[in-house]
Amino acid sequence: MLYQVCLYFILLYNRFRCCTMAVKEYTVYRTNKYTLLCFLLKERRRLYEANLVNVGLELEIEDKSVRTYFVKIHAPWEVLATYADVLKIKVPFKANDIPNNSEMPMNWLSTPFRLPEHIMHPEPDFFTAPFDKSKTDFFLIGDKDTFFPPSNRNRIVYYILSRCSYLRDECGDRDKKGIKRLLNNGTYTAAFPLHDCRYWTRSKDANCESDRYSLYKHWAGFFCFFKEQPLNLIRKYYGEKIGIYFAWLGFYTEMLLFAAIVGTICFIYGFLTYDDNQWSKEICSEEVGGNIVMCPLCDKKCGYWKLNSTCNSSWQSHLFDNVATVFFAIFMGIWVTLFLEFWKRRQARLEYEWDLVDFEEEQQKLQLRPEYEAMCTNRKLNRITQVFVFVFHVVSVVSVLKISLIIACIIGVIAYRLAVYAAFASIMKDSATSNLQVVGPYITPQLATSVTASCINFVIIMILNLMYERVAIWITDMEIPKTHLEYENKLTVKMFLFQFVNYYSSCFYVAFFKGKFVGYPGNYAYMFGSNLRNEECDPGGCLIELTTQLVIVMTGKQVWGNIQEALVPWLMNWWGSRKARSHPESLYSRWEQDHDLQEFGQLGLFDEYLEMVIQFGFITLFVASFPLAPLLALINNIIEVRVDAWKLTTQFRRPVAAKAHSIGAWQEILNGMAVLSVVTNAFIVAFTSDMIPRLVYMYTQPDGEMKMKGYISSSLSVFNISAIPLANKPDDGENPPWFNSSIITTCRYRDYRYPPGHERQYTHTMQFWHILAAKLAFIIIMEHVVFLVKFFVAWMIPDVPSEVKARIKRERYLVQEYLHNYEVEKLKIQLSQNGHNDCTCPPMIYPSLPKHEMLSECL
Repeated sequence: MLYQVCLYFILLYNRFRCCTMAVKEYTVYRTNKYTLLCFLLKERRRLYEANLVNVGLELEIEDKSVRTYFVKIHAPWEVLATYADVLKIKVPFKANDIPNNSEMPMNWLSTPFRLPEHIMHPEPDFFTAPFDKSKTDFFLIGDKDTFFPPSNRNRIVYYILSRCSYLRDECGDRDKKGIKRLLNNGTYTAAFPLHDCRYWTRSKDANCESDRYSLYKHWAGFFCFFKEQPLNLIRKYYGEKIGIYFAWLGFYTEMLLFAAIVGTICFIYGFLTYDDNQWSKEICSEEVGGNIVMCPLCDKKCGYWKLNSTCNSSWQSHLFDNVATVFFAIFMGIWVTLFLEFWKRRQARLEYEWDLVDFEEEQQKLQLRPEYEAMCTNRKLNRITQVFVFVFHVVSVVSVLKISLIIACIIGVIAYRLAVYAAFASIMKDSATSNLQVVGPYITPQLATSVTASCINFVIIMILNLMYERVAIWITDMEIPKTHLEYENKLTVKMFLFQFVNYYSSCFYVAFFKGKFVGYPGNYAYMFGSNLRNEECDPGGCLIELTTQLVIVMTGKQVWGNIQEALVPWLMNWWGSRKARSHPESLYSRWEQDHDLQEFGQLGLFDEYLEMVIQFGFITLFVASFPLAPLLALINNIIEVRVDAWKLTTQFRRPVAAKAHSIGAWQEILNGMAVLSVVTNAFIVAFTSDMIPRLVYMYTQPDGEMKMKGYISSSLSVFNISAIPLANKPDDGENPPWFNSSIITTCRYRDYRYPPGHERQYTHTMQFWHILAAKLAFIIIMEHVVFLVKFFVAWMIPDVPSEVKARIKRERYLVQEYLHNYEVEKLKIQLSQNGHNDCTCPPMIYPSLPKHEMLSECL
C-alpha cells in the first residue's frame, strides 16, 4: 500500500506525495568535455534514484517538458516508521487526563479575536513518547495515513535525501552522498516538498487536508490582523522552527501594545502641559528671546541670530522632553524584562505542547555541511588548524575594512551636516521659507539639515545593506563551520554586529557626541583638524534632532522592508510563471506551480529575525527620545505578521520542516540589548535631554519657590564679540539687518562659563560641575533602580509554569508505567504461546504491597 502523504495533490488518481526534485538535462555539445559532463550528471542522477529505491522510497518520473524532469518521491509506512524510530519522533500513546484549568475569567471578551475551533485545535491533547517501531501496538495508531503529521513526514524524507549516497557501494567513497551536494554540483536544480493544494481554493479531494487554504483564509489575510494566529496549524504544516518564529513575533506584538499605550500617554502628557512650558515661553517672548543675540553656529557663512528664532523647535522638543520621559525610560527598562521573562514561559509551554521538552540538537550538530566536507578533504598532518589560522587573519582584515567603511560613511554624513548647515543658514537668513504655507514657519536651518542628513543616512544604510549579507556570508564561508547550527550562529552574530553599527551609529552620534565637544567662541573644536567646526545643539537641545533621526530611519526601514518583502517575490513569481498561468491544472501541475515559486532557503527566517531585532533596538535603546516608537512598531508588526504569512503561503515554495525549541542565538542578543538599553536611556535623559539642568536650576533657587523663570538666561554664557577671531567672524553680508556691531557688543552661547572680565573668564562655573554631578548621580540611581527591579522581576517569574512542570512529570511517569505494563503483558502472551504453564518450580510468595495511585486531580 502506498502511504498517502498529503503534501501535494496530483490529478487523475488522487495520490499525495512528499517531495519532488527537478532535474535539468544539460545540452550535449560537440566537445567531448561537455559530452562527458552530461553523461556523468545523468549517471549520478540514476544512481542516486536507485539508492533511494533501495532505502524504501517509491519514485515516479514525470516528463512535462523536453528540458526538465520531475522525480516524485513517495514515503511508504515502513519507511516512515523506520526513520521515525531513528529520529525519536514523539507520537501519542495516551489521552491527556490532566484537567485543563486554564480558563480565564471573562473569557468571552476574547471571542472576537478567536479563530474557529477546528483551525486552532485540529488535534486532541495526548501524552507522547518517542516512537519505537517494535512497539507499534503501544501507540495510538488509528490511521497510518494520517498518523504522522505533514511536517514530520516532510522532515523524514529530507533526512533520507540528505544522507543517501549517490554512488555505487563498490566505489568506496562514502562521502559522496546527500541531496545538497547534488544541488551544488548541478545534478539537480531543486528539491522541495510540495504544497497540498492551491492557496485560494480547497482541494477537490474530500480526503485531502487543505491546510494551505486554511492558512491563507484564516491567517494570511490582512483583514485577519485582529485575530489570533493558528500556531498549531502552522507547526503542523511548516514545522516547529517556523512555528516558533511566528509565536515569538505574535507575543512580541502583544507586549508592544502595553508599551505603546504608556508611550502614547507620555506623549499626551507632553501635549497637555504645552502651556506650562516656562522656558519655551521665555525663548519665544520678545522681552527675553527677542533680546538675546546668539553667537554664530558656523564660521564665515553663519551670522548672529536671535534666540526666539528657535521658538518652534523649543515647543516641539517639549512634546518628548518632559518629566514623563524619565518615567517612560524606567518603564521600558522594566517592560523589556517582563517581555523576555514572559516569553520564556510562553516558550516553555510551546515546548511541552509541541513535544520539544527533551529535544536536543545533537542530531543537527552531527549533520556536517557539504561545504565543510568538500573543503576539508585532507585529514592528515592537522592542516585544518593552519587553514583556520589563515582564515582568521583574513576575516579580521575584512571585518576591520567593513567597520571602517561604516565609520567612513558616518563621518561623511557628519561632514555633510556641517557643510550644508552653513549653506542653509546663509540661504535662510532672510526667512526664505516663511512664504510656504503651513510648514514654512517651522523650517529652520537646524531642521532642514537634520531631516536631509537623516534621509541621506537612511539611503546609505539601505545601500550598505545590499552588500552586508553577501559579505557576512562570504566571511562565514571562509571560516568553514562544521555544522549547520554552527554556521547559522556564526552568521547571526556577524550580521547583527554589522547591522548594529550600521543602523545605530548615527543615533549614537546625535545622542552622545553632537554638541558635547564644541568648545566656545574663540576656541572652537574642529573635526579631525579640518575647517569644519563641530556641530552645536540649539538652545532647545539635541533631543529633537535625535527624535528626527530615529523617526526617519526606523519608519523608513519598516515601510521599505514591508514593500520589499511583499512586492519583490510577487513580481518575480509573476514574471517566472507568465507563460503557464493560463494553462489548466491538468497541464500546469502542482509540482510545476511550486517549482515556479521562490525558494525560501535555509536562512529564510534569518532576515525576519534580524529585522525584528533591529526594530527591538530602536524601541529600547533610544526610546527615551521618542515615546511613540513602540506605537509605530506595533502598527508595523501587525502588518508584518500578515505580510510574512502571506508571502510564506502564496509566494514561496514549502520549506523543509525543521525542529527548534527556541529562537536560538537571538535570545542572548535580546538579553544583551535589554541590559544596554537601560544604560543608553539613562545617558539620553542625563546628557541629551535638558531635564537634569532644569531640575538643578529649579531646586537651587535661593527663595525656594522652585520656578523656572530665568532658566534660559542662566543656561547661556556671554562672550565679547570683539574677541572673536577673524577666522570665526561672519563674512560681510551674512549678518541680519538688525545687527549693529556698535550697539551689540556681546553674544550668548550654550554653556556654563564665566563671562568676560572675570578672573576665570571662559572657564566652567560651579553650576556646570553641579549639573555634571547631578547627571552622573541620576545615571547611577536610575541604572541601579532599574536593574534591581529587573533582577527582582526575573527572580519572581519562573521560566517554566508550574502547570507545565506537572504535566511533564505526569508524562514521564506514565511513559515508564505504560512501557513496564506493556512489556509484562507481552511477556505473558509469549509464555502462554510457548506452553510453559506447567511450571514445576515452587511458587514464589510475594508480600502484599499497597497499590499506589497518582490522582491527576492532585496535579
